[in-house]
Amino acid sequence: GPAYERWAKVYNIKQMAAALLYLREHGLADYEALAASTEAAVDRFHTLAGELRAVEEELSRTSALMGAVVDYAKTRPVFDGYKAARYSKKYLAAHEEELAAYRAARSTMNEILDGAKLPKMEKLKQERRELAERKKTLTAQYRAAQKSMRELVAVKGNIDHLLHVTGGREDKEQAR
Repeated sequence: GPAYERWAKVYNIKQMAAALLYLREHGLADYEALAASTEAAVDRFHTLAGELRAVEEELSRTSALMGAVVDYAKTRPVFDGYKAARYSKKYLAAHEEELAAYRAARSTMNEILDGAKLPKMEKLKQERRELAERKKTLTAQYRAAQKSMRELVAVKGNIDHLLHVTGGREDKEQAR
């Protein structure tokens, strides 16, 4: 209705004014500077997202390795007893769950390490602490870059609309 049309016009004018104010505050005098700034913000956001994903994967791998080492250490005496009993079926039946956990932990360790030497638990704990700290700082940078990127993309979109720049596509008209 007419009230919504009025509200939409006022809202759009406020958005355009905010975009122009943003340009003035950040010293973006021409369209090319705005486009370059927007491109740089998007690239930074994607770079940080990739770094954050890599750190999270490494943190997950380290935590899984630590869990497997703990399970292995807990179930190793049961396996040694099984070996001492000369792989007795009776011993196997009595300790089937522990032996399955031992095999799973050993398999996980072999899969994660891929032939490398098992590091000491203190080194794994230190690595996990460092990765957690790195993840924390990257997350803060990621959030700031995301906010900056969204702001710049919105401003660029408003300026594109104001200047009737379509970016190689035709504006779609709504049809009812």
